Amino acid sequence: MLDLMKYIGKAKIRKFDIVFWPFLFPLILATFMYLAIGNMEDADFETIPVAVVEQKGENLEEEQMKEAFFTFLSEVSDEADAENRLVHIEEMSETEAKKALEERKVDGIFYAGKEISLTVGRNGISQSILQILLENYENGKQVLLNISQAHPEKMEAAIKSLSEFDTRISQVSLGGKTMDGTVQFFYALIGMACLYGCFIGFGAAMSLQANLTVLAARRCVSPVHKMKHILIEMVISFALHFFNVLVLLLYLRYVLKLEFNGDFLQMLPVALLGSMLGVALGLFVSSIGKMREGVKIGILLAVSMICSFLAGLFNGTMKDAVERSVPFLNRINPAAVISDALYCINVYDDPVRYTKNLVLLGVLCIAMVLGAFLLVRRERYDSI
Repeated sequence: MLDLMKYIGKAKIRKFDIVFWPFLFPLILATFMYLAIGNMEDADFETIPVAVVEQKGENLEEEQMKEAFFTFLSEVSDEADAENRLVHIEEMSETEAKKALEERKVDGIFYAGKEISLTVGRNGISQSILQILLENYENGKQVLLNISQAHPEKMEAAIKSLSEFDTRISQVSLGGKTMDGTVQFFYALIGMACLYGCFIGFGAAMSLQANLTVLAARRCVSPVHKMKHILIEMVISFALHFFNVLVLLLYLRYVLKLEFNGDFLQMLPVALLGSMLGVALGLFVSSIGKMREGVKIGILLAVSMICSFLAGLFNGTMKDAVERSVPFLNRINPAAVISDALYCINVYDDPVRYTKNLVLLGVLCIAMVLGAFLLVRRERYDSI
């Protein structure tokens, strides 16, 4: 039996599709992702230059609101912290401001008068930040208007409170752990790598169906019991892909030095169940019906990529959007469950949720393994 396991293992690692897609491709993709987005958290964003055009208010209340807006801007453009300030404001006439905007000397124009408005010349990150600032001010303004209607005698105190606005936000981490905002993409990448074990499972299933390959036909007429062939194929496939995922985890943590600050040993059960699930997916799909080899590969690729997409591999907000709209989908999506389990280890510090994710992975894996086992075990051939 050990000799049979050795020969089956050697046969697998000599196949290009089994070595490249489950092993090399995730490593290559991780490297390119790191080069593209790995250092985004350390990027330096320049101070945003913005012009302010003052327009005379028609009454005392409008003058007070305008004064509050200037105070608001002065807080976010604190001259005492010139290197880290968000915006740099400069008062200009309307003509000067429009000319500066056309020449791209400023990224936007705030009009301070009866109505506070923003004018930009193009779309971009800086313009989006200015729009957010305006929205924050408008929210505060609405609070003042509500106070002026309900308690006009407290209006002066409210304006003074707004004028003393100060940002009091400090960056903290859940569970005492830190997290790079781009790491979520790599969690989804690990989920994709686990699912790519389907190519190993596909090869295993093809080697067990005598009507599909010559090797499988020879195995069916060999004196070795078919059940032994099935068990050896599964064990070798699981072990091989677990090794693939383990190498990826070590590469991400110790070579690319991503912020995997949780207990590495806790990541091993996730890698084990995830790799087993990927292989089981390949076994299950490849054992269904008499579809052509290319069709089955297409199904496996489509399933793995759709699951990875929904887990946030290409869009960091996708997983949260699915959670808000169709939460059940995140419970049956293996890539999303794997990603969430890694969050529980490295960010949430939530052992209950972590255990729940492991159970979900185990249930999905057992269901697919049993399905594949029943499909392959019942195959009978009139002639080979």
